[in-house]
Amino acid sequence: MVTLTPSALEQVAKHLELRADTLGIRLGVKSSGCNGFSYVLEFVDQPVEGDTVVEAGDIKIVLDPKSLVVLNGTELDYTRQGLNEGFEFNNPNVKAECGCGESFTI
Repeated sequence: MVTLTPSALEQVAKHLELRADTLGIRLGVKSSGCNGFSYVLEFVDQPVEGDTVVEAGDIKIVLDPKSLVVLNGTELDYTRQGLNEGFEFNNPNVKAECGCGESFTI
């Protein structure tokens, strides 16, 4: 399945506190870039038919069937390096990434 580090859990919880009626976050992939896939992270109010909902702490993570296969075993982290900060997908299924880091292949 998919896991979140403590720093990712904290950051997602902060954002969810500001949004009433939000179920959790959707983690997914879309066809994009020169290598095939890019990551999607968005708020979700309701799962759709076929979605899988998993829990990490108090956070609900929603995944569609296609993304579940690609993201299986992935850890979502939240990192800070100097002035840069953001979510980072640590996906063991990735075989290659494009030079700019925007897309990957499995």
